[in-house]
Amino acid sequence: MSNERILNTLRAPHISEKAARLAEGNQYVFVVAPDATKADVRAAVEQMFDVKVEQVNLVNAKGKVKSFRFRAGNRQGKRKAYVRLADGQTIDVAAKA
Repeated sequence: MSNERILNTLRAPHISEKAARLAEGNQYVFVVAPDATKADVRAAVEQMFDVKVEQVNLVNAKGKVKSFRFRAGNRQGKRKAYVRLADGQTIDVAAKA
């Protein structure tokens, strides 16, 4: 997988309280490209962080409906990848981001 494809697949680490709790259990959350597949995410994480990925789950999060000046609008949705690593492997997402 080329460096351009890796950087396009993995957009950013998703930082939240839930993601911090999951990181304690060796599971990390990334925002990925809308057209990314599980195989793409697995290959990108393994190449970028030099770790062994056990499992990848993808979630499409719909954007929220918000109002602005009495008009309804939608925020953009995102696709998240929940990546479980093999035992004994970790990622320092704050340093790589």
